[in-house]
Amino acid sequence: MELTHVTVTLTDLARQGTPYEAEFLVDTGAIDCIAAKEYLEAAGVVPEGRAVYELADGEPVEYEYGFARVSFLGEHTVSQVVFGPPNVEPILGVVALENVGLVVDPITRTLKRLHARPLK
Repeated sequence: MELTHVTVTLTDLARQGTPYEAEFLVDTGAIDCIAAKEYLEAAGVVPEGRAVYELADGEPVEYEYGFARVSFLGEHTVSQVVFGPPNVEPILGVVALENVGLVVDPITRTLKRLHARPLK
C-alpha cells in the first residue's frame, strides 16, 4: 500500500523562530504530530509537558510535547507536536487533519476536503 506524504511547515505560536518545513507522513493512526526535537527547537517550539506515547510496535515511550502552528495544503491550524528523537520520520497526525477539515481517502490514499466540518 502506498503511503501518503504532504509538505508541512511548523512554526512556533509567536512566529518568532525559523519555520521547519519537511515531507510528513500522513498517519491517521497517530493522534499528534511528531518531528525531531532539534528541528522543533530550531523553529522556536517550546516543550509544555511530557506524555507517554505508544509506538507502532506497541512500545510505550515518554516524550516532551509542545504546541505549534501547522500549515499544509494552504491550511493552517495549531496542534500538539511531539519532540521526537533524531532522525524520526515526521508524522502529521489526525488531529491536525481534522482541524482543517481534511480526511484520507482510503481508496486513493489522497487527502480530501470535507464539505463541512462535523460539529456533532
